[in-house]
Amino acid sequence: MNKIECEILGLSSSPSTGGAYAILLKELEGHRRLPIIIGAFEAQAIALEMEGIKPPRPLTHDLLKQITDNLGAIINEVIIDELRENTFFAKIIMEVSGLTQEIDARPSDAIALAVRAEAPIFVAATVMDAAAFIPSEEDEMGEIAPDISPDSRKSKKPASKETKLAALHDKLREAIEKEEYERAAILRDDIKRLTSDN
Repeated sequence: MNKIECEILGLSSSPSTGGAYAILLKELEGHRRLPIIIGAFEAQAIALEMEGIKPPRPLTHDLLKQITDNLGAIINEVIIDELRENTFFAKIIMEVSGLTQEIDARPSDAIALAVRAEAPIFVAATVMDAAAFIPSEEDEMGEIAPDISPDSRKSKKPASKETKLAALHDKLREAIEKEEYERAAILRDDIKRLTSDN
């Protein structure tokens, strides 16, 4: 199977998806991006791990990682290998006692586990061809960037942006400690929005 390694570009929520979130994957050696709709719980689990925030008690994906570790299993990679009737399918590839096992999983669960195991995320080339897109902003930035002096435009923004980010991170940690996960999810989205704004 032809597969493409991807990284998590970000998470976002949209009122039009009825409270669901989208995770955006970007191919490492290219510009295509793959959006996948996931549930709020899985989005929260991925975001918390990416931010390095540990909840007071292990969440489901933390528990799965602990179980695999205790059983001596190694998560080699996860792959989003199929798109059927607008539904993505994934597999967790793990090694147990020298044997390679493929476990069927939802992409959101596979990615949440991959983030915890620091395992690479792959997407089948056929899935990328069918569902990925190239953002027009990136094309425009590629043409314009060399001609614009970044110092004049960005000199004032970073300080205020850094201040806002620091305050949001503090509020996020506080929400996690108090186990206010809905508030934490909102704060996490604000952080992602602020970091993705250029």
